[in-house]
Amino acid sequence: MRLTLSARATLMISSAAMAIVLTSRPLRADGESLSRPQTSLSTGFRFTEQSGEQLFASSCQGCHMPDANGATGAGAYPSLAKDRNLEAAGYPVTVIVRGQKAMPPIGMMMSDDQVAAVVNYLRTHFGNEYSDAVTADDVKRVRP
Repeated sequence: MRLTLSARATLMISSAAMAIVLTSRPLRADGESLSRPQTSLSTGFRFTEQSGEQLFASSCQGCHMPDANGATGAGAYPSLAKDRNLEAAGYPVTVIVRGQKAMPPIGMMMSDDQVAAVVNYLRTHFGNEYSDAVTADDVKRVRP
């Protein structure tokens, strides 16, 4: 079934409106989720968070889940916990900056320092023990 231009525009506007509604209302969840501090989300086309933990919370956990174990449902979001793919530091940098398959290039909305921060956080949390740190210069070399 092909959608007309008008139908596509309506669908896009409806999707954007739903995203605004869903992100503007507090969610009710289990006790663990409620005990975590509330974080405010970035607005606009750039992330404002600076720490790896804040960036993970605002840009990664929506798909990969707060525990980084991934999810399946409307899509398949791989687990980032105990992930051997993260051993090579350049891999997560490239995926975040350039995207891969269904993963959008979300790093285009982050500075080099922010990408390095979220990659370093991910590589040292969730059962990942990769201590060689990524730098902003490493990220800069991957950018298109």
